[in-house]
Amino acid sequence: MALTRRQKDVLDFIARYQVENGYNPSYEEIARGLKLSSIATVHKHISALAKKNYLSRGANQSRSVEVAPRYVQEQSRNKFESSLEVPIHGTIAAGQPVQAFDAPDSLSFADFVGRKETYALRVRGNSMIDDHICDGDMILVENTQEARDGQIVVALVGGSETTLKRIYREQGNIVRLQPANETMSPIRVPANQVEIRGRLLAVLRKY
Repeated sequence: MALTRRQKDVLDFIARYQVENGYNPSYEEIARGLKLSSIATVHKHISALAKKNYLSRGANQSRSVEVAPRYVQEQSRNKFESSLEVPIHGTIAAGQPVQAFDAPDSLSFADFVGRKETYALRVRGNSMIDDHICDGDMILVENTQEARDGQIVVALVGGSETTLKRIYREQGNIVRLQPANETMSPIRVPANQVEIRGRLLAVLRKY
């Protein structure tokens, strides 16, 4: 469940207080530190955070509120995702020259690798070279069994061989796996002999 802005303020204050002081804050110190109107307001926020598994607390104990593992895990994940960001400095010309740098932005690789359903494969061969996927490239793949016609997929053919191709469904319950290389012919097989194992997300190439 999502946190409200005030709940996050309370949670961050408790975590920061523990780090700075070596012990947990009292309800009075939380109210004072966040300029909350009353102890009852602190109780309300802490009860909500405990229900969402962000805090644990002992009954009738002073300074008994402490952050739960869920908060630590989410903080670690957020730091990991931010480390996967690189700045985008603008646009580079591959034709006519353009302005060297546009407004600053960033690209987050966490959009790809931060998900459990993403995996990587190394490309062998040049059957997709016209789609700029070359031998030795690394590809990021979404682990899914669904794809629209024309999308690039990892396909298991005949239960034994995998291949990277564009997929098309044809009449007669036939699947065409189309290479992006004019020297190669498409693979046409009955639909029941093709299993989609993933859909292409990105191509990575190291020079």
